[in-house]
Amino acid sequence: MSAQHQSPSGVWHFRIERPTRRNAIDSNTANALAASLRAASEDKRCAVAVLYGQEDWFCAGSDLKELAGQSGEQMARIEFAKAALARTLYDIDLPVIAAVRGFALGGGLSLAAACDHVVSEDNARWHMPEVLNGWIPPWGIQPVIDRCGAVRARNVLLGANPMSASQAKSIGLVDTLCADGQALATALELAESWARLPAAARRSIKRFLREHHGSTPAEADAAASELFVQHCASDAAQTTLSRFGVKA
Repeated sequence: MSAQHQSPSGVWHFRIERPTRRNAIDSNTANALAASLRAASEDKRCAVAVLYGQEDWFCAGSDLKELAGQSGEQMARIEFAKAALARTLYDIDLPVIAAVRGFALGGGLSLAAACDHVVSEDNARWHMPEVLNGWIPPWGIQPVIDRCGAVRARNVLLGANPMSASQAKSIGLVDTLCADGQALATALELAESWARLPAAARRSIKRFLREHHGSTPAEADAAASELFVQHCASDAAQTTLSRFGVKA
């Protein structure tokens, strides 16, 4: 299961707690974590989420033991819960930072890729072994494409060889590299800085990108301008504008 605890600043921790399975995710864990993230996104006390794994690993992907003895249709239903978790990371307005240590494998790589910022320790290993195992990844392909672009995503998804953290950063899977043992501390430092941002503007970023991903430039500008006017009425914006003698 996943554990959650809060800080006074609004940074909430979400930890994948399945160390005996190297934090591989089963459907119960996926459902519980997705529900917790959705609830946190609706809670005004929560400003930023940090996602990480217990002990020395981020996530080994889907727990294949859960699939043992299941039919193809049953396996697809089990994997759907994990797909829903990755989509939840997109669908909520809450910014989520992944702190990766040890490795991000298979669905673990996709889960990290779906987060808004990825911190990885230098020695972490990144790999999608699904094709080597004989099947296409059943979920989480789009986050890889969004981060890497279609051409580089092909190489990641074919997964012939593991990547180092520096290689993962060079293609966009990782945003910040840090020293070994520092992933969580580095992620929390960034989370604290995000938590101090004005709430309305901070939460609007993900929602805007989600809702206007396919908009024309003119449509996106019109929508952004409307939000800008709304945000200018906030206390934070009024404080900024007053320093320049602007009345809004």
